[in-house]
Amino acid sequence: MKKIGLIIEAFLLLAVVTIMSAQPANPIPFESQASPLSIDMQWFLFYQNGERDEQAFNEFALKRGYVNIKKTINPTFSGRITTDITVDREGDGEGDVEMRLKYLYLKTALPEFEWLNDPHIEVGLVHRPWLDFEQHINRYRVQGTMFLERIGVINSGDFGMVLLANIGGEVDEEYQKTVNSSFAGKYGSMAFGIFNGGGYHALEKNANKTVEGRLTLRPLPEKLPGLQVTGHGAVGKGNTAAAPDWRYGSAYLSYENPAVIVTGEFYRGLGNYKGTALKDALTVKALPQSGYSLFGEWKELMDGRISIIVRYDHVTRQYTISDRSTNRMITGLAYHFIRGSKIVLDYDVIRYDESGRADDHVLEAAIELKY
Repeated sequence: MKKIGLIIEAFLLLAVVTIMSAQPANPIPFESQASPLSIDMQWFLFYQNGERDEQAFNEFALKRGYVNIKKTINPTFSGRITTDITVDREGDGEGDVEMRLKYLYLKTALPEFEWLNDPHIEVGLVHRPWLDFEQHINRYRVQGTMFLERIGVINSGDFGMVLLANIGGEVDEEYQKTVNSSFAGKYGSMAFGIFNGGGYHALEKNANKTVEGRLTLRPLPEKLPGLQVTGHGAVGKGNTAAAPDWRYGSAYLSYENPAVIVTGEFYRGLGNYKGTALKDALTVKALPQSGYSLFGEWKELMDGRISIIVRYDHVTRQYTISDRSTNRMITGLAYHFIRGSKIVLDYDVIRYDESGRADDHVLEAAIELKY
């Protein structure tokens, strides 16, 4: 623990020194630099009909609602607050629509250094390195969470600090305009951070800190700018008093162009961030897990207004008595009616290899509204 504490203190010291060096000798007065507040909103609303754990359901509901409030203070500092609005399905207020914070951080722009472009640090309730990157390639968070979050391995935000940067300038403007302008480093991007580990909606239940990172390379930026190769992973302890081991490593290959998006992820790990993935009920030994996820989107119908999506997830968990596997298939159609907004019709099936356990299946109509 002392080593982790020293690493965090060194990270903080480096951040403070860098921030101080980034300040102009004669700072521009605060009022002359301040910009208006930027406010945007995003809602996931759905109708679902199906069967889960052999229980039928049929409902209209809210999956998620986000309100993003951003403020530029001066050329170095900016801030963000994001509310996370959802339905309480398990707590004392079961059925209530509740609001909590997902992000609340100070963002500090750092001087560019050699091949690192647009480097910046977030401190507070911040992005973790992986899921924000993936969700800017797979645009269907409205259907459900991404692979590693869906199987309970990782979370999208947490208390801590994270350093992010692009690598080697920016990729071609035409690619950014027609395909993807996020994480637009010509040769890739990176993120590295230190976090409590329990996620943005959990208290810290032990003294451990989690180290997590992502490195993305764009090997052929001139000929195939949409091709990216990513490695990401984390090392820490699960967020319980017993603090079981938690670590994972994952390789991710993605290709994007104006017509198609194709991705493949291959994962291997031990335990999860919550500390609940254990080999059996009598031990705190972390559960070995592995799996993969494949995703594809074809965007050519009706001049790009209609997409076809397909996703397949597989995970194997190595319990003490026997291994258990889960396979999930998602197919759907999406209609894009406003920039960033869409209506999705999808069918989601989960098959378990456990003896006697029935499949889950969900037919869904979902709306993502961004404004």
